[in-house]
Amino acid sequence: MRGVLIAAILAAAATGRQAGALMAAEPIGLIFDTDICGDCDDVLALGMIHALQSRGQCRLLAVTISADHELAAPFVDAVNTFYGRGGIPIGVVGAGGVRKESRYLRLAEEKDGEQLRFPRTLGAGRDAPPATRVLRQALAQAPDASVVVVQVGFSTNLARLLETPADDLSPLGGIELVRRKVKLLSIMAGAFLPVGGEASFREYNVVNDIPSCQTLVDRWPTPVVFSGFEVGIAVTYPASSIERDYGYVSHHPLSEAYILYEPPPHNRPTWDLTSVLYAVLGDRGYFELSAPGRVRVDDQGVTRFEVADSGPHAYLILRAEQRARVVEALVQLSSQPPSRLAAGEP
Repeated sequence: MRGVLIAAILAAAATGRQAGALMAAEPIGLIFDTDICGDCDDVLALGMIHALQSRGQCRLLAVTISADHELAAPFVDAVNTFYGRGGIPIGVVGAGGVRKESRYLRLAEEKDGEQLRFPRTLGAGRDAPPATRVLRQALAQAPDASVVVVQVGFSTNLARLLETPADDLSPLGGIELVRRKVKLLSIMAGAFLPVGGEASFREYNVVNDIPSCQTLVDRWPTPVVFSGFEVGIAVTYPASSIERDYGYVSHHPLSEAYILYEPPPHNRPTWDLTSVLYAVLGDRGYFELSAPGRVRVDDQGVTRFEVADSGPHAYLILRAEQRARVVEALVQLSSQPPSRLAAGEP
């Protein structure tokens, strides 16, 4: 039973079986749910998704933002526009969402002379629709069992999605809509090994909205693979790449966000990037999977994993010998130029 479930999770995450440079015949539909205002790894993860789309391995259906910050949606729109995909739907958490400050979202308003440094079409965060509507629309329009959701922030949006009733977008309630359309949730949350000597580590994404995370782990109806805190902290993004690999343009939103968050030299953990890597390339051997089971979140935000043959959850395991290959993949994908630049367009 254990082997069958792990095989099912791996199959859900796989996007294609072609080797080498061959593109997947049918790119996976991907929804990116992010808090994108705290750490800079969210920004690098979004850049990765665009690179994977340019390679034909996924298609970004929507971005939903789980932190309440007026500049978060405009910043996401600016990044998407930089990659030539400014029309991607963006939804915001709105009232009741966790409010956070940011060191880099001001890039959405940065100007060189009279022009925005990073053009965008979305005027303000308040102009973006609610995240739950964007999620329902993206799922309703997708083929059955075709979508991978990547959550790299707070669980607010996805927990709210589960509570949504039937509407003009779909006759299905939230849980049934997810069950029909989503094949995998790849989530950066929790910790499944001791961190810094702490056996009961309270991970950031969990503790900022504990009730929503509890709802998510208890009620999400498809397989879930967790990338715990211990994975991202073991794989750090090299500052040398920030200083070297993004100079193909005068201003790059990814490298500038990284520098504003904390100026190099520093090698930043890659928490959110690992969830993207697994979601799209889960069949490439970058990580191992735990036994199947179920994650529990207590009222202090501590995650516990209970092994169970029929459990819908698993977590990523990173072996020491896998680290170099994972770093290489993350650097290559994050720093890949947009398709328009690679084609020689201005």
